[in-house]
Amino acid sequence: MTTITRNFPWFIKDLGISIVGKECYTSLVENLDITDVKCLKYSLSKGLGIGIVVGGSIMKVPQILLIINARSARGLSLPAYVLETLSYAITLAYSFRHQFPFSTYGENLFLTLQNVLITLLIIHYSPSSRLTRKNSSAKTQKLLLTTGATLASSFALYTVPTDVLSLLQMTTLPLSLFSKLPQIRQNYRSQSTGQLSAFAVISQIAGCLARLFTTATEVNDLLVSAGFALALLLNLVLGAQLWMYWGDKHASAELGHGHTSSDTQEKSYAQVASTQPAAWDASQIHQPTATRATATSPTTPATHRVSTPPPRTPSSAGGRKWARKVD
Repeated sequence: MTTITRNFPWFIKDLGISIVGKECYTSLVENLDITDVKCLKYSLSKGLGIGIVVGGSIMKVPQILLIINARSARGLSLPAYVLETLSYAITLAYSFRHQFPFSTYGENLFLTLQNVLITLLIIHYSPSSRLTRKNSSAKTQKLLLTTGATLASSFALYTVPTDVLSLLQMTTLPLSLFSKLPQIRQNYRSQSTGQLSAFAVISQIAGCLARLFTTATEVNDLLVSAGFALALLLNLVLGAQLWMYWGDKHASAELGHGHTSSDTQEKSYAQVASTQPAAWDASQIHQPTATRATATSPTTPATHRVSTPPPRTPSSAGGRKWARKVD
């Protein structure tokens, strides 16, 4: 078997060496030494890291599609996404400037870009921005301001000194905390998770677990590890809220947009009918308001049926006449 593994084509060998290094490639692939625990852990960490980077490139795509398809960002906290984006960007700059392996932080690049897009969508689909032309203009100004702030922050993180960047990395701990608290609080107050994507939350939980392992194996940076540990705890809280409020999502959406279901409308009509006189016609339910008002207007003269004697028939000839007995 080793004869085959030692004669792999050059492109497979170069790819394996670029991922796990020459030493571990020789030990695990060419010599098939599965007792090399150090190389096994390192290879597992590399595999998880690459998987997280690939997963991070699509992690927030379902969230973006939910917002676009629903044309609503209901249930999503704008401050939460702004703080989360800043935390991702700082970790990305810190890891890049310290020349960590890309497999240990690459997903932060994709998550930062996706979060910026989600932030712009939240501003675009905010309820107040669809009311008047003035609000539409204010929405455009907010979008331009957010885009400019994003570009300015990116340039600042790229040019700031390394020691200052290390201090900023320490701030990712409170940023992670405060980026999740507004979303957790909003979910609790509305008893619903709105347009929050379950796929994104579950993926973040799995990603934080894997990142704790890869960071301890390849980087061993306590600041980065602490950030992932806190993010894991808060994402678990969001996951618990998704589970608790799962069935309330659609009902809350209707109430949040000012609409009622057909069942609610029928119940309201039934309540109106029960409070009206017997002459109230149920067929008026679907008539225009003006028509119903005319039909039930007190100015309309009421009609009364008058009892008349039945016509005489041959069979009743000689029988009893229609008469009222007067006492």
